[in-house]
Amino acid sequence: MSFKYIELFAGIGGFRLGLDAVGGTHVFANERDKYAAQTYAAWFGDENLVVGDIHELDYRKQIPSHDLLCGGFPCQPFSIAGVSKKNSLGRKHGFQDIEQGNLFFEIMKIASIHKPKVIFLENVKNLIGHDQGNTWRVINESLTASGYVVKHQIINASSWVPQNRRRVFIVALSKQYFDKDLIDKFEFPQPNPIGPNLKSILHRNPPDEKYMLSDALWLYLRNYARTQKAKGNGFGFKLFSGDDVAATMSARYYKDGAEILISQPEWKNPRKLTPKEAAKLMGFNSRFARNQGYSREFPIIVSDVQAYKQFGNAVCPPVVESVAEEIKRIYELQKNRHLKSSLIKKAVV
Repeated sequence: MSFKYIELFAGIGGFRLGLDAVGGTHVFANERDKYAAQTYAAWFGDENLVVGDIHELDYRKQIPSHDLLCGGFPCQPFSIAGVSKKNSLGRKHGFQDIEQGNLFFEIMKIASIHKPKVIFLENVKNLIGHDQGNTWRVINESLTASGYVVKHQIINASSWVPQNRRRVFIVALSKQYFDKDLIDKFEFPQPNPIGPNLKSILHRNPPDEKYMLSDALWLYLRNYARTQKAKGNGFGFKLFSGDDVAATMSARYYKDGAEILISQPEWKNPRKLTPKEAAKLMGFNSRFARNQGYSREFPIIVSDVQAYKQFGNAVCPPVVESVAEEIKRIYELQKNRHLKSSLIKKAVV
């Protein structure tokens, strides 16, 4: 019953971990960033990995047939922070962002050639409201016109990891393959009101003091927060203890760690998460590591800066796994129906 899947904008393999966990068979991955590709290859091997710009691929020759297409297409053109930054620089955002914003349409080109039974995507929650809803309208209409029924849900990863990370998950089911009643039965996972706290991922012993903020940076962050508060803005650092659930970790975390600062007892200043803690915060935990053949944790083979970028850009594997369990359930029900129908036809003949 295993389904074959391809992974676009693969990053460090968050989708792969979740889909492999439910029995999916990986057949292809593409990632543009060379550092993310280094991590991906170190964790999974590079047998099915093609590194490079998706536009340069031969979609017919290089991409094998598959049942499911997945990917977290770049979110910066649609995120609140990304749109704000691009506006301040006078740059285009959304689909008008030539470098990143039109990558959804590459997904549709691949889907038009290979016709996967399922398209499984993830992006920032602001994708739904971006450009007064026009961006989501285009995505929804594109998938519908290609023969898919579109399901979407904003899911907070806090049910699985100690982080408030709200992302929109999109599951498009082919009307040509799935019966309507099965499509109607598809449901996204229900959130657990009581999720883990930071204590579950923080080091038991204090880490290297290089992760503590310098006096100058800590002073700057406090002064900046006071200035923003005086202006009526909510910008500033966020300080957490082990009993808390963190804010969303972004790819900019390497700059100053302001969005998730940890109060470290007996240290004069708070600290950033270590890369290993960042991995666990995103759900790259020991369970998935053991499934990949590692004893406890995924080895971090890149610099701290690149590691923070990679985890901040990643999709949470345990959330992918939970959604994938439902995809697998519907897929197996449909496959059984096709099998029974085929056996009946053979018996009649």
